[in-house]
Amino acid sequence: MATLHVDIVSAEGEIFSGEAAMVFAPASQGDVGIAPRHAPLLTKLRPGDLRVQTPEGEEKFFYVTGGILEVQPHIVTVMADTAMRGDELDEEMARVAKEAAEQQLASASKQDIEHAQQQLVEAAARYRAAQKLRGRKG
Repeated sequence: MATLHVDIVSAEGEIFSGEAAMVFAPASQGDVGIAPRHAPLLTKLRPGDLRVQTPEGEEKFFYVTGGILEVQPHIVTVMADTAMRGDELDEEMARVAKEAAEQQLASASKQDIEHAQQQLVEAAARYRAAQKLRGRKG
């Protein structure tokens, strides 16, 4: 079976390094699936969940707030702004952050609206990722 080498890194350090059969990432223009021998690709990432399927069929789940995805035929590199392993996501904290971002957006001045919208996008993506992970555990 052909595999890809995957490296997920952020400013905090290396989050994951290993072999994968498939990688699913939240690219800026929509989700992408990357298999071995994928055409070279360089794209921005948006906030969302990133999944790595190991050659054994196990799924590893991560959350990224954005960054860059580089794909070569046998190597995938994720340079995330911030990244978390799925088991580090707390659904209740994500829900609270989403609600706070919604409130901030509702009361934001015209100058602060763009920043408040970005915070809401990230908080909502984190909350959705935490909910997805909970669904996989249950």
